Formats: sequence, C-alpha cells, structure tokens
Amino acid sequence: MNESLITLSGWLGSDVTLRHAGDVPVASFRLACTPRRFNRRTENWSDGATQWYTVNVWRQLAENCAASLRRGDPVVVHGRLEVRLWVNSDNVEVSGHEIEAVHLGHDLARGTSAFTRNPRRDSADQTPAGLPAPEAAAGAAGDAAGAAAGAAAGAAAGVVAA
Repeated sequence: MNESLITLSGWLGSDVTLRHAGDVPVASFRLACTPRRFNRRTENWSDGATQWYTVNVWRQLAENCAASLRRGDPVVVHGRLEVRLWVNSDNVEVSGHEIEAVHLGHDLARGTSAFTRNPRRDSADQTPAGLPAPEAAAGAAGDAAGAAAGAAAGAAAGVVAA
C-alpha cells in the first residue's frame, strides 16, 4: 500500500485530548502551520494562509503527547496524511486533513525541552537490544573509571600494581 508520509512543523492549536479506543490510548489535537515567505523586493516577511490539521496519535506515543504537549507548543509531526470527506449540517461536502503521527516532538529550533524516559515495562536488567541497562552500564563504567584513576594515581606515586 502506498501511503503519503509527511513532516510538518507548526504550533498546537488546541490542548491534547486523550481517550481510549477499547484498551488502546488515542490522543488528538489540532496543528496550525503558517508558511512564511520573504519578499526580496520589499525586504519583508509575510505570513501565508494558516493550514489546519487534525493529528491523531496512538498507544504509548499518545500517552507521551498528553503528558508533554500543551496548546501553543511548537512541534514537528511525521506521519500518514489522510484527507477526510464528510457532509456537514448544511448538507455541504467538506474535507479535512488528518495526520496519523508516527513520530512527534517539540520543535527544538523554537525553544528547549527536557526529556524524561518512560518507566520500563520489561525486565529491569535488560534493554530491548539485550544490552545492560543504562544504570548498570554507568555503574560498571564508574567502577572501571575508578580503577583506572586509582592505577594512574598509583603510577604517579611510583607504585606498581602486581
């Protein structure tokens, strides 16, 4: 199946609403994208027409969006574009653009953000790649660094480890 994948940068035009479809969390919000153009003749920037999208997000990404995003936040959204058609209350067929997001985050070109990892849901001693957990790796690295520092200090004092 051919899908239209797009990446948009814009501003949240609404707060994130979180609901459940069965047991699956779904978040949605409105995204405003306003193109800016520089006119070389007048040497001024001007705003184009604002384009509005409804963004839908599923599963863990939906929960993360609900906890992290607020109205007015700058974001980058990557996902599948869908054009929805329906008949409104005046019996006029209208269309709307929806994006099912697969990747989403704050737009760091417009500000800073702090990242917090999700709590682990699998065994605490292994990462998904089968590598030691970051805490265990940091402890091992700290032990190795401590041993190396001790050896260096001993060498500087003329002490040789046997």
